[in-house]
Amino acid sequence: MTRIIFQTFALLLATAAPVWAQEAPQNFALYDAPKPLPDIRFSDAGGKQFGLADFRGKVVLLNIWATWCVPCRTEMPTLDRLQARLGGADFEVVPLSIDRQGVSAIDDFYRKVGIVHLGKYLDADGESADHLQMMGVPATLLINRQGRELGRLVGPAEWDSPEMIAILARIMAREPAP
Repeated sequence: MTRIIFQTFALLLATAAPVWAQEAPQNFALYDAPKPLPDIRFSDAGGKQFGLADFRGKVVLLNIWATWCVPCRTEMPTLDRLQARLGGADFEVVPLSIDRQGVSAIDDFYRKVGIVHLGKYLDADGESADHLQMMGVPATLLINRQGRELGRLVGPAEWDSPEMIAILARIMAREPAP
């Protein structure tokens, strides 16, 4: 009897996890339930202030990065291609640079690497990364339409791979409008 109860419980646990969590890359930690996030503040290339609340209604891939970070430099073109493929009213890649040299460092990097689809966002004092409890870069948070964290990936990823695009498309399709 105990064995049957245990097997039933194990089956329930296995099926209770969201399907997208089971399909995610190994280093992409997707949560069973969305988690609240602080409304961090940062600016765009023109100096306009933004917060995560400004992106509500979209599924957001918030990428914390820096031009001096070698893995970030490799990852950014994949994020650019992902934005070109999925970006729009339902989805946005938000690349948040922690470069202290300012927007000029981002401009130079985008020009050299050929980034054309991503916005330019800056957190020069690094406070956003601290508030989000980021231990290094690159680090990426997947945020639902209500501004809650669905999961995070620390380290680089190939964001435009067919597998990743399929996972993100399924998550976008399952996320209710706010």
